[in-house]
Amino acid sequence: MCSGLRSAVPLAVVVEEILLNLPAHQVVRVCRLVCHEWKELVDSAAHWRERCRREGIQPQDVSRPPDNWCQFYFLTKKRRNLLKNPRAEDKLQGWTIVQNGGHRWVAEENRKPFPDETVTKCFVTSYGLCMKQQLIDLKKEGYSDAFMDQLQPHIKISDWYAPRFDCGCQYEISVELLDRRKNPICTFQPQKVFFQQWNDEPWCQMIHVFKDYGPGVRFIHFTHGGVDTQFWAGWYGIRVTNSSVEICPAKE
Repeated sequence: MCSGLRSAVPLAVVVEEILLNLPAHQVVRVCRLVCHEWKELVDSAAHWRERCRREGIQPQDVSRPPDNWCQFYFLTKKRRNLLKNPRAEDKLQGWTIVQNGGHRWVAEENRKPFPDETVTKCFVTSYGLCMKQQLIDLKKEGYSDAFMDQLQPHIKISDWYAPRFDCGCQYEISVELLDRRKNPICTFQPQKVFFQQWNDEPWCQMIHVFKDYGPGVRFIHFTHGGVDTQFWAGWYGIRVTNSSVEICPAKE
């Protein structure tokens, strides 16, 4: 009886079940090389679609399923912050300074507790306008033109900012989705935020999610900064830290 049950199950089904229970990287790097039949199973859309189903990974828009389920799976699992040095741990490395007024940008220890205790440093502005930016090349980060155009994954922006309690200051941010010629397709640029002197404001978070922005996005341009509004010598302006830009292919 047991022998009959075993013979009733196709070998390909058994192998597929084994592969689905192995780590994805092992399947690609090792199992795929075993033989032609295993390669076909690993390369099939059905394998990665089923792996996504089992792990609860769904496209943001189910009416736009990915053309490449393997790529969709790995880019979802590798979701990460695309900004370099977002927490001032390497001073100003990774950032392009576009405005450096007063006593210029500096990095320093946080003066007030941050919600995430692992974030201990921040960037600080001065009495002249201080702005810095990063340009993210999506293709270099692993997001192909076809992936961005067909799936149009959500793009989540987050930034944290805080004033000093004893000085008024201003915070501003602008994030642009750019085409291959670096022309804007979509822009997030909220009104500037002002803080009065002698405030007791905690760290604040600015969040925006780009959705349904259309095809053609190839770069993301992130710019933020601010200024001390009382023109005090030193570094009394807005603090910023823990900024992030994330590509979010799957539902959260």
